[in-house]
Amino acid sequence: MTDTQALVKTLDFQLDVQSNNESLLKDATRRARSAYNETIRLAKEGVDWDTIPGRVAADVDLVRNTTQRVVAKALDAMENYYEYDDFGRPSHTKDGTYPLRANYEEGYNLTLTEDGDVAFRISAKPYKHVKGVLCGDSAHYDILKTALTSDDWKIGTAEVLFQNENPELHVTVTNTEQTVRDKLDSRTVIGVDVNEDNVALTALFEDDVEDTLVIDFPEIKFERHRYFTMRKRVQNAGKDSIHATLEGREKRFVRDRLHKVSRYIVEWSRQFDKPCIVFEDLKEMRDSIDYGTRMNRRLHHLPFRTLQYYTSYKASFEGIPTGWIDPYKTSQRCPMCGHAERVNRNKKRFKCRSCGHQDHSDRSASVNIAVKGIMKHQDWNVPGLNSLPQVRKVRRQASGAVDAPTVTHDAMRGHQTDGIVGVSN
Repeated sequence: MTDTQALVKTLDFQLDVQSNNESLLKDATRRARSAYNETIRLAKEGVDWDTIPGRVAADVDLVRNTTQRVVAKALDAMENYYEYDDFGRPSHTKDGTYPLRANYEEGYNLTLTEDGDVAFRISAKPYKHVKGVLCGDSAHYDILKTALTSDDWKIGTAEVLFQNENPELHVTVTNTEQTVRDKLDSRTVIGVDVNEDNVALTALFEDDVEDTLVIDFPEIKFERHRYFTMRKRVQNAGKDSIHATLEGREKRFVRDRLHKVSRYIVEWSRQFDKPCIVFEDLKEMRDSIDYGTRMNRRLHHLPFRTLQYYTSYKASFEGIPTGWIDPYKTSQRCPMCGHAERVNRNKKRFKCRSCGHQDHSDRSASVNIAVKGIMKHQDWNVPGLNSLPQVRKVRRQASGAVDAPTVTHDAMRGHQTDGIVGVSN
């Protein structure tokens, strides 16, 4: 049995702009910032949200579709603010550029040239277009060319933005015909436990644990704290103009690391027979967090859902299904005897107070997630575990500087990979 679902991927390209129209594009992104700020300001004043798009459109010289998309993104930010109990209130005083959002064939167009390039036309302002060709990663280029010529693909909303003063286009493409194997047709369940500084994986093959792995990425936690400290200092010094630059660098750093880790998770999962990747459903996690101001800030900003999303859509492109389970007591339950108490876990050390079993606490949680995945998504008998394999770890090497490259080697497999280092415990 197969399950067909829409697969969405964002493709990143640099813009080779013709006729020195880059200044026109940059001015449009500044006007997009004005539209965003005005939307947030009006929403804070309690203006009816249905009337905001019309009021903002009258004040900015942008294409109507682009204005609507920018306003919608700003209102999404306000909605998230209210959803998370007034956490992370958007600012309406930021300056600088802001991404132009546009629908395909309304605010921007893409065409294949005779030379095999992809040409773009972006409506920066009414009746003023910016033209050129896309440059970028060959894999993204191949997917985009396929999307332009195949009926199975749909090109959607794109964003024009500036990264380090260079213009980029981020295009969303959807494949509505990609087939993903049904969860019930799986033979291996991969339990994934996402934490503040690592992700633990366990592959449960019908009646036994096939393999386990812990991927450490402490630099994400370190860099987030470092950038938080820098932003506070520049804010106290009255240099708010630097705030957005630091925030952008932090987001790019975290996004890059999460993409590398999620890619590694999928590659590791592919080695098993008919895998199904299972996550904890953490959507309501923020509602239960109340550990004081400093700890709440750290935990609210953890990229749990982002890493799960990146892993899920990368797995889908490989035909690997994903599932979700209730996280209740996955970190406290003993995978051997089932005893569950909070005192079983102390930081990275798990010791069952009932049977005496000791383990790496995150690996233990990933075993429980895999077991719950079997109970929810499979028709197998839940295995009775007698032993677990030795914990193996891989870790990311922190580069320090956000935009600096990271050179690493995979000691586990004996060949170079994308920023992962193998370590055995």
